[in-house]
Amino acid sequence: MAQMALPLRLADHAVFASFLASGNEPLVATLRELAAGVGAGCWLWGRHATGKTHLLQAVCDAAGDRSVYVPLQMLSEVGPAVIDGLASRELVCLDDIDAIAGDATWERALFDLCNQILDSDGQLLVSAAMAPRESSVQLADLKSRLSRLPVFQLHTLDDQQRVQALKLRAGHRGLELPDKTARYLLSRSRRDMASLYELLDKLDLAALQAQRKLTVPFVSDVLKQQVSD
Repeated sequence: MAQMALPLRLADHAVFASFLASGNEPLVATLRELAAGVGAGCWLWGRHATGKTHLLQAVCDAAGDRSVYVPLQMLSEVGPAVIDGLASRELVCLDDIDAIAGDATWERALFDLCNQILDSDGQLLVSAAMAPRESSVQLADLKSRLSRLPVFQLHTLDDQQRVQALKLRAGHRGLELPDKTARYLLSRSRRDMASLYELLDKLDLAALQAQRKLTVPFVSDVLKQQVSD
């Protein structure tokens, strides 16, 4: 993973190879092009836990040192001084712009940053919970500037796609996850992918410690143990 100017690291799993593109193929193709230096950027929006952070980090992983990942939720209380100088990067990925929406100081700083990036033919990738026209960003100039970006909605997965996504994530970690076990997980967990991935991480550790495969009986025993703990 690329080391960034900010004191942050990308998650090891957040790469294109571990993201199921089903239903979001045009978006993922656009993001791959951005990582390769093609295009001015885009506004990516979707519901909570649909994979926005995963994709922004995957773009930065593919783009390498010319990019920077900026988690605004994490940095909102630090203050906008933390983004000073980021326009020197060719590709800036602003994750969760909703976190600073309505903060006049942050919005002005982001407006200046966006102008510097786009006026110098840089690339800007923004994630949010809603489309630009529905955003709670208050600064009209910033909202107008961001509205010029191509807009993509990140669609949620259906149950069959959730199974495929779990199997893909497991395979990326070197795990074999049978369809039957994946469907069992869907019936025993919250159905958003963040919760399912968190559960898979715990099962990965348990399977490694027990030297067991991810069968339904083994997973059932682990889940029962977690409840009793």
